[in-house]
Amino acid sequence: MSVHVPLLRRRREGVTDYRARKRAITSQKPLLVVRISNKNVTSQFVKPTVKGDVVLSSAHSKELVKLGWHGSAKSTPACYLLGLLAGKKAIKAGLKGAVAYNGLTPFIRGSRVAALLKGVLDAGVAVPVGESAFPSEERMTGRSISEYAAKLAAEDADAYKKRFSALLKTGFKPEAYQAEFEKVKAAIEGGNS
Repeated sequence: MSVHVPLLRRRREGVTDYRARKRAITSQKPLLVVRISNKNVTSQFVKPTVKGDVVLSSAHSKELVKLGWHGSAKSTPACYLLGLLAGKKAIKAGLKGAVAYNGLTPFIRGSRVAALLKGVLDAGVAVPVGESAFPSEERMTGRSISEYAAKLAAEDADAYKKRFSALLKTGFKPEAYQAEFEKVKAAIEGGNS
């Protein structure tokens, strides 16, 4: 006779991976939670408690716009910059280390979440992750996007306009991704966050 055990509500809703959460919580460190939506990215350092998670520090990709970012708010370079900003804010809040917790979303090598973790590490917050998990330097700095945009603009203007229509509407030239990245990175490291 088999006994049917109902799944817990948050697991049924596709929100919580209880095994991963238990492993993260037993580390006794704050959790670094990353969420990527259709337009933005949110990063929070939270302390799990019995009554719910307490947010210790957070950063949102809209904050990058205030620092002069004109590119996509959920691109790999934006995720790295957001990680750098989130790390700086976490250090100001007194955090020295955290454990990445991504819920049910799998951690993929070279992903935007990995780029965000690299930014957090570069800011000085210790997060256990291997160097091989990070995207290449040219992807994190936006050089690959700049080179692709320049090549596409030279070869097929219609495809260029279609591919980068959202950025072009704002007046931003995708060929300037790497320069934009360096400018915003300098602003974050300069303490203008």
